[in-house]
Amino acid sequence: MKKNKKIHSGRTIWAYIVLIFLTFLCLFFFYILIINSTRNHFQIQRGFSFLPGKAFLKNLNNVLNDANIPVLSGIKNSLIVSTMTAILATYFSAMTAYGLYAYKFKLKKPAFIFILLILVMPTQVTALGFVQLITKMKLLDTLYPLFLPSIASPAIFYFMYSYMQSSLPLELVEAARIDGSGEFHTFNHIVIPVMKPALAVQAIFAFVNAWNNYFLPALILSSNKKKTLPILIAALRSADFLKFDMGKVYMLITIAIVPIIIVYILLSKYIVAGVTLGGVKE
Repeated sequence: MKKNKKIHSGRTIWAYIVLIFLTFLCLFFFYILIINSTRNHFQIQRGFSFLPGKAFLKNLNNVLNDANIPVLSGIKNSLIVSTMTAILATYFSAMTAYGLYAYKFKLKKPAFIFILLILVMPTQVTALGFVQLITKMKLLDTLYPLFLPSIASPAIFYFMYSYMQSSLPLELVEAARIDGSGEFHTFNHIVIPVMKPALAVQAIFAFVNAWNNYFLPALILSSNKKKTLPILIAALRSADFLKFDMGKVYMLITIAIVPIIIVYILLSKYIVAGVTLGGVKE
């Protein structure tokens, strides 16, 4: 018994060491980013420092007052695109998954396979046709093409479908139908509450992917007032060498990650709830 206890305690210690090391790796790069956002260009060029500088307010002022980099409008545009993407992608993907999960029809299996085939198609393959389409629809240089297509999100659909198979009993849906609940009422008031953990996880992923997306916005947006933060960061990074300021770059990146952290904090309780729910067996 004593030997088993020693082995168990030894494994526990090693597990804590590994977790602490992984936590350090995850947080170290954020620490570097925050530290460099408080230092000026010449201090950053000298190398890494564990101590913060005194140029935080100066870097922030330089970023906010740069006429060529409209940061506030970039934040607003990124928030609109990311929030709408997260809402549309999670809600309509959950609805599509519910339709295939709760209904029986002849083309159910082909429809499922078709959606999965779209999942493996890279964005770059359809980019040219997509740009031509929105040009004909006179939506070029607008934010709508960046979030409206998220209504059809095959990856999120597949996650929702898998989650329903493990956590949503069909008896619950059938009981609601017997009680006279309409299909939309059943979905919005019974299915959605059960799906909250899955919706929260996928909302975070959808928000982060849309927030960090550079490829499509770079193709669609041309005016400075419509550009999102990734485009502005790239524009600042590719500035003239004589005017290039590393302090401004790190400050802009720091500003860019704040909304992601806030979204994660707000939705993290649902993720924990999802893990807890997944660990309960009937």
